[in-house]
Amino acid sequence: MKATVFTPSQVHLLKMFALDKTQKGLEELKSVLFQYYSSRMDNKLKEMWDSGELDQKKLDEINTMDLHKL
Repeated sequence: MKATVFTPSQVHLLKMFALDKTQKGLEELKSVLFQYYSSRMDNKLKEMWDSGELDQKKLDEINTMDLHKL
């Protein structure tokens, strides 16, 4: 069996999960993580838009793609 190597972020999250075992704690943590990654994604999309890597033409093209096949 192959050993799984966790990243430092994964190890930290596992330690955090051990502190609060309630459903409420889980929901709060999920909300914080969602907000964090949502903010990062928004910032990256803004960078791509400002650089011209992403524009309305590209968005229209993506909109017509079947993303399930990717």
